[in-house]
Amino acid sequence: MTHARAVVGRSIKSVMENNVILQVGVKVILENEQGEYLLLRRSLDKYPEVKGRWDIVGGRINPGQKLIENLRREIREETGLKLIDVPRLIAAQDIIPNVERHVVRLTYVGKAEGNIVLDTSENDLYRWYSFEELQALHDVDIYFKELLNIKSLWRKE
Repeated sequence: MTHARAVVGRSIKSVMENNVILQVGVKVILENEQGEYLLLRRSLDKYPEVKGRWDIVGGRINPGQKLIENLRREIREETGLKLIDVPRLIAAQDIIPNVERHVVRLTYVGKAEGNIVLDTSENDLYRWYSFEELQALHDVDIYFKELLNIKSLWRKE
């Protein structure tokens, strides 16, 4: 058995023994041709207790589908946009809201094309921001804010 399989096996066993719900989410920082980044404002109707209403596109994966297919689906469902490049994975974050749930959030950077058509049941507003504007925002998702503070993630290759 390879080391990776052994680690995964122990992780799955731990999740099962502790009755922890393990979920995976995919998110994407979408950049336009002007170098601006897309944020969506979460709807208070769907998320009445949310802190940090502005967030990047994404959501939970459908098991059995590849991560990138899930990412494309989330982009299409939330914005109507189409992913046009191979996104680059930039971060993996743990979200552990309580002892019963653990979410692994994978964040990518990518580009999309098309006209934005919001799914207003989830988000009620969108806006493209410069990096400087992003840094000045206060009502931002805490996990996205963590990424904003890591300067090396924002350097162009």
